[in-house]
Amino acid sequence: MPDSVELSPVDLDILRLLQNDARITNKDLAAAVGLAPSTCLDRVARLRDTGVITGQHASVDAAKLGRPLEAFLFVQVRPHRRPLVDPFIEHLLSLPEVRAVYHLTGPDDFLAHVATSSAGELQRLVLDELTARDEVARVHTNLVFQHWSGGPLLPPGA
Repeated sequence: MPDSVELSPVDLDILRLLQNDARITNKDLAAAVGLAPSTCLDRVARLRDTGVITGQHASVDAAKLGRPLEAFLFVQVRPHRRPLVDPFIEHLLSLPEVRAVYHLTGPDDFLAHVATSSAGELQRLVLDELTARDEVARVHTNLVFQHWSGGPLLPPGA
């Protein structure tokens, strides 16, 4: 699969609309971009098939789910080798508190976005699930006070 996909202005409009409201009906989406519903459905299917659209997600309020304390955990793994990295990533992704994991360059190897019920639960997560592991050399924690999401992601210049 190529790294980038040729997108028409209509494709870009479809992406913009779906990223703002993934629940829009195909009929409304087609009307908004000026296509017949069947053509619009084909365009969306092509965007999925080519990997441009990778999924549809519900955004949830972590606090309303009993997880009001969000943090970023910067983790250094030593030695930073695949036989340790792959199981570590699997472990992180298995934890219910983990919302996202990023593999980084620089002094830290991973960034984990977590949501916990309290400072005590955050401490338990760091001590029992991260620093207790032999490959974890260091964890640096930053609390999230507030966050904002950006607009739709489109190709440069679109």
